[in-house]
Amino acid sequence: MYLGLDVGTSGVKAVLMSEAGAIVATAARELALSHPAPLWSEQDPDSWVEAATGAVDDLAHRHPREVARVRGIGLSGQMHGATLLDEDGRPLRPAILWNDGRSQAECVALEQRCPSLHAIAGNLAMPGFTAPKLLWVARHEPAIFARIAKVLLPKAYVRYRLTGEMVEDMSDAAGTLWLDVGQRRWSPPLLQATGLDLHHMPRLVEGSAVSAVLAAEFAQRWGMAKGVMVAGGAGDNAASAIGLGAIAPGDAFLSLGTSGVVFRVTDRFASAPASAVHAFCHALPDLWHQMGVMLSAAASLAWLSDVMETPAAALLAPLGERVDGPSPIKFLPYLDGERTPHNDVAASGALIGLRGATGRGQVVQAVLEGVAFAARDNLAALSTASGPVAEVDLVGGGSRSPLWAQICADVLGIPVHRVEEGEVGAALGAARLGRLAATGEKAADVCTRPRRLATFAPRASVTAAYDEAYRRWRELYPALKESA
Repeated sequence: MYLGLDVGTSGVKAVLMSEAGAIVATAARELALSHPAPLWSEQDPDSWVEAATGAVDDLAHRHPREVARVRGIGLSGQMHGATLLDEDGRPLRPAILWNDGRSQAECVALEQRCPSLHAIAGNLAMPGFTAPKLLWVARHEPAIFARIAKVLLPKAYVRYRLTGEMVEDMSDAAGTLWLDVGQRRWSPPLLQATGLDLHHMPRLVEGSAVSAVLAAEFAQRWGMAKGVMVAGGAGDNAASAIGLGAIAPGDAFLSLGTSGVVFRVTDRFASAPASAVHAFCHALPDLWHQMGVMLSAAASLAWLSDVMETPAAALLAPLGERVDGPSPIKFLPYLDGERTPHNDVAASGALIGLRGATGRGQVVQAVLEGVAFAARDNLAALSTASGPVAEVDLVGGGSRSPLWAQICADVLGIPVHRVEEGEVGAALGAARLGRLAATGEKAADVCTRPRRLATFAPRASVTAAYDEAYRRWRELYPALKESA
């Protein structure tokens, strides 16, 4: 048996996987976000640990025999979060998260300090990345910065608390702007640009390698044997790729989680910063990947659900499983700014075209379409960087909706596949990495593709209308930016 833990933004998911690769059980715990000031997004690092251990407690209570047979654990997590620890390994302040936008000025300063940033890190400096956050802390909280002994990412902090070891994998480390992504090692020049050095960084391992051993207290707590291996793990999207079996160059998927991602595997470090495409290490040796990133995907639907005080499922139900054409309303899903292709932390969301006769269904449809249009922006950026994407698997919470899947297919103009266990892809990928670390098996034998539940093909009857709607939608961001 193998255990996967996904430390997300809104919650922690735990997946128990059998020797046959099937999901035996799942558990989850919610997490709270804090927004102390405009553009700020923070979490208490210890809440990740409480949620992770609570989820495993739940599995151990419901499935004690299966949990007792766990041989390997893998970790997945939200990327970029700056978790600052003192000499005793305790957090100095709340973690600054991936969707925090306070460090725009520091991004400019970082690129000025290190002109080779793009060549080494393969990415633009964006407020979501970790390094600019440290420059912000140095400038605004110098007393805290002076006490920093280690900087960890969210899942690495959970690993530290579970094992006592400070270790990070290549895929998550690539999102810090401190990694030499092509060489898969920390970059002293990039660290120096933020006032840090190698001593502030955790040890690096590949995602499928052993990173540490589960501490005896947790093994005893959950009834496990001694010596349970903990894998390096992966950032959430690389872990989702492992769960989907996306381990060959060209494999691609679309994630509709809190954020949204168009992800493609590459066999080399292929940076494309000009189009705001991310180039990161994959969770397996000798593989990389490119990503286009939207900051508010399923988060946009969650926002609408909160505003209308109606569960998301109840908002979607009246629309059925397909619509006959675009909504007359247009929605920009930039509720937390945007990365690809705009790299604009100040971008804001908008509903355009409201009339007195506008109904709730038209607004709901517009939100789904706005996210799909943003995904098309990301797909176009990846296609410009390294060629077209022919099809995508769909994962994340948004994958539950056949309606959204069909809208994505119609907007993107390529087949979209709903897959088995698409909602727990990252946790499943983490469990697979835990297995690889424990057994040493070949990745191709473990990271198989899940069963496709349904394929949504673009419909000729609506694609032309969506092409025109997308063209008009593309005009909104520059027009609103100019008038802001």
